[in-house]
Amino acid sequence: MTLYIGREASKLWKRVCAETTTELNLLSENWKYLLAGLILQYIHGLAARGVHYLHRPGPTLQDVGFFLLPELGPDKAYISETVFTFVFLSFVLWTFHPFIFKAKKIYTVLLWCRVLAFLVASQSLRIITFYSTQLPGPNYHCREGSKLARLPRPDSAFEVLLINFPRGVIYGCGDLIFSSHMIFTLVFVLTYQKYGTRRCIKQFAWLIAVAQSFLIVASRKHYTVDVVVAWYTVNLVVFFIDKKLPELPDRSNGSASLLLPLSTKDKDSKTKEENHKLLNGNSGDPADWRQRTQVNGKTLEDGNTVHAETTTNGA
Repeated sequence: MTLYIGREASKLWKRVCAETTTELNLLSENWKYLLAGLILQYIHGLAARGVHYLHRPGPTLQDVGFFLLPELGPDKAYISETVFTFVFLSFVLWTFHPFIFKAKKIYTVLLWCRVLAFLVASQSLRIITFYSTQLPGPNYHCREGSKLARLPRPDSAFEVLLINFPRGVIYGCGDLIFSSHMIFTLVFVLTYQKYGTRRCIKQFAWLIAVAQSFLIVASRKHYTVDVVVAWYTVNLVVFFIDKKLPELPDRSNGSASLLLPLSTKDKDSKTKEENHKLLNGNSGDPADWRQRTQVNGKTLEDGNTVHAETTTNGA
């Protein structure tokens, strides 16, 4: 038993090391996209913090979801956050499964480049939307009488740039249309729908996304319109951007390494190899590696042709 565990641990360590090397090579080629995506995540948080200074509490707007769904109350508002945290952590862990499991379909770095592209596009539309019109927040800390409903004038730009994380994110007001929680949830679910392998998990993920929508409205964190707009906007954004981006190499067939982008060193090496083959009279096709014979100033490729032409010339 101990020998078996040691052997499996050795295989796991080798797999982690090999995957780390592969992902680091991809990271060296794509770090600019990941960095840009992370910076834009901060800008999105900064924009949400900024609109809180513009928020003015008022009467809660008439909403169909508020009539149909019972109000959970402030003491149960954590339920929707717990579901969102579960979705977020589950997706992050899944994106790193190629480091552990032998069967794999994705590259972690390339997948996160794609996910960040979906998030940035959706969040950019969100920023434009909630700055266009500020609605009175339906959340409990955004209503009239709450000390958190309005932010005092900042003493310095440094105070704004820090965005008071994480309290400023949890107790924000004014960034309503459309729901940021639903942006992340739908992007993660749509990504797993395409690149995941377990059908039951895909179905469960969509069920969680629907439940999350109801919980957000029942917790009075958003109006129903914020959730509805998120559903069709994020789906359309992912649909169109996914068609513009190059498709990810599929690792399930074992030949995905041939589809990975070559580094500059690899490209130079490949170019030199092709030039060497051309100078020697061979192309890169193995089927073309045949002995060539020159007869009467012509290059012939097999013995049968040489025999035929020799017979013709001797006639």
